[in-house]
Amino acid sequence: MTEDFTEPLAPELCAGKIFEISGTKFDPDAAADLWPRILQHKWLLSEKVGRDVGLRVACIDFLENMEQAREEYLAYQRRDILNEMGAQTISKELWDTISDSQPPKQIVQRKIILPLTQQDLSKKHGVVPPKTIIFFGPPGTGKTHFAKALAGALSWWFIEIAPSMLMVDGTEKVGANLRNIMEKSRNLEEAVIFIDEFEEIAGSRDEASRVDKSITNEFLKQVPLLKNQGNNILLICATNYIRQLDAALLRPGRFDCIIPVGGLNEDERATILEHYLSKLNTGEVDLDRIIKMTSRFTPADMEYLFQQVAQFAFEQELATKQDYRVTTDTIFEIIPKIRPTLTEDVIMEFEKDSIAYSRF
Repeated sequence: MTEDFTEPLAPELCAGKIFEISGTKFDPDAAADLWPRILQHKWLLSEKVGRDVGLRVACIDFLENMEQAREEYLAYQRRDILNEMGAQTISKELWDTISDSQPPKQIVQRKIILPLTQQDLSKKHGVVPPKTIIFFGPPGTGKTHFAKALAGALSWWFIEIAPSMLMVDGTEKVGANLRNIMEKSRNLEEAVIFIDEFEEIAGSRDEASRVDKSITNEFLKQVPLLKNQGNNILLICATNYIRQLDAALLRPGRFDCIIPVGGLNEDERATILEHYLSKLNTGEVDLDRIIKMTSRFTPADMEYLFQQVAQFAFEQELATKQDYRVTTDTIFEIIPKIRPTLTEDVIMEFEKDSIAYSRF
């Protein structure tokens, strides 16, 4: 019968079992710590070979290769967690779709990517790479894109935790689900944990309901625990409404960087427009004219624009049975149908928030 390593045994019993199996004597307290790990190792060895290897084989192998056995089990546990949490690999090329002149990219490159990829130099100068980040800005400005691109640039796993995942068992269980997910996250290595619509789970407690206060309180407890882990984990939270977050989260100590992600200048729009144009069947396109016509467009607006252009080109060729090439006129015909996200009011509010909340 397989031992259940979730049920602790008395220390003396653990010491007796290990001595009986392997002939090795251990102090009872040390044996009590080793016994569940031996059973974990037995289970893992049996999984690897596809049959029950037996306690004697597992115990002797564990005692002879204790450190390696521990690392193997942790690696297996991490793979299990990654699968359960829907971890993705992100292409390094995604980072190149963001213009080098875009301020958030410069901040992320300088404050996060370089310290993490030049760790010896970081340690030499006492630089501690950030572990917790907030991206804030108007809808569609590319906060999720930045988080994914950062994971790609680091070659780390990307795991998105949507508020709906936390609410799957009802609002009363959100705090418990959040704690469970954060505990699992702390066991990972080289992963970006991303939470969008952050204000939904970490809103101000001033006028919040009992449940909402408990969720924010739970998050306030979990952030320091994550930061104190010695592993390579990066928590990135994104919000369109920075003012709605609880004040305790915005003070130094919880989040290392609070980075604004706003509108795009002409060079930045050019990078994104060129990316989408490269995916179309194009004829003659005047990029400079399109850049000027999209001054209030966010990255999400531009993505939607080119989805509409692609659909239009597809339907034209389907109807005429002739090769259809997208031109400047094609794009200019569709641009007026797209309502830009950025208005004068939105831009002014974002600029005020950038002054009030940015920290990096």
